[in-house]
Amino acid sequence: MDMQQAGQRAEEILDATMAAIQPPVKWVRGATMESTCSTGLNEPTGTTTVMRGRNILTVISKHRRGELLAMIQQYWERQGFRDFDVHHDEKMPQIRATAADGLTVLLNVGNIGNVYIDAGYGCARDSEMTYPKGTPGQPGGPEEPERIPREHSSYWSATGS
Repeated sequence: MDMQQAGQRAEEILDATMAAIQPPVKWVRGATMESTCSTGLNEPTGTTTVMRGRNILTVISKHRRGELLAMIQQYWERQGFRDFDVHHDEKMPQIRATAADGLTVLLNVGNIGNVYIDAGYGCARDSEMTYPKGTPGQPGGPEEPERIPREHSSYWSATGS
């Protein structure tokens, strides 16, 4: 798989993951990351790690956080992701899983309750890459990704049962 294919596959699973969240949340594209792979001796291998992301801008209350994480994990399971590594930290939980084709997905909750999801491949074959419109740090996109949740939802932002 080359870098363009890796980026497209990551974007597809991120878009589908966001669409699986019901009721819907507001989100924006997160930062991209490309990192050259090496032999361990700083010798290039002709491959690059490719990551894409989504930042959820809807405020997710502590009361609803577990439900959101379970919804996303169940969606990923239905998509064939396996090898789940779940950290049940009360303040900053995390879920990581891998698909058969090597795609890794990662859901993190930040220290202020911000939720972000990343997807990507380690060491895809070097190639040219394009980015969707609105990608932070790319032409036509913002310089920095938005990270602070600010949109309120009668469902996801609710603090009681």
